[in-house]
Amino acid sequence: MYSADEAQLYADRHTTAESPLLARLNRETHVQLLHARMLSGHAQGRLLSMISHMVRPRRILELGAFTGYSALCLAEGLAPDGVLHTVEQNPELEARIRRYVREAGREAQIQLHIGDARQLLPTLAETWDLVFIDADKINNDTYYELVLPQVRPGGFLLIDNVLWGGKVVDSYPVKLADKDTHAVRAFNDKVQADERVENVFLPLRDGLLLVRKKEAAGVNSQDV
Repeated sequence: MYSADEAQLYADRHTTAESPLLARLNRETHVQLLHARMLSGHAQGRLLSMISHMVRPRRILELGAFTGYSALCLAEGLAPDGVLHTVEQNPELEARIRRYVREAGREAQIQLHIGDARQLLPTLAETWDLVFIDADKINNDTYYELVLPQVRPGGFLLIDNVLWGGKVVDSYPVKLADKDTHAVRAFNDKVQADERVENVFLPLRDGLLLVRKKEAAGVNSQDV
């Protein structure tokens, strides 16, 4: 029998490599910053890029930029006239994000917003083709309800860290004070029961929830 680590190493070796720029950002984040595990990383980054290429979105929204790795991956699949809006709450990360966006040559495509997403989202009058939610988990439900009405019918959402280190499984003894775990569990259950969407739970890395907003009867998403 193989181990989970062996399976991940094999999967990494059979996944297209990250670009030299992304590899540098990946290493710099791990060397210079605390909580570097918040970075999407190689395998998840390639999945974000692949999904973006499949959707060919004109408008992408990201909540939780961190050092900009996932934004750069998502931007790879943008339509020629597409724009990605990314929101990061920590102002100390702004200079690093902007530097890598500039080095990637995507200043015209990636718009960075620094601040609280709950306050910024109402100011972004866009219809989203693809949304990536990777911010504070306690507010997943708030972000979901804020953005879902702005997602086009047939559009997609990705929510990160839905495994939450394995704490979401039924056998895990969650303490009453562990508000984040309770929030992630409740959010996962809510999406599963939400008749507005279809969803697939992907156990990649710390878990990704892929969600498609249903289309109204008789409406083709290509016509929206």
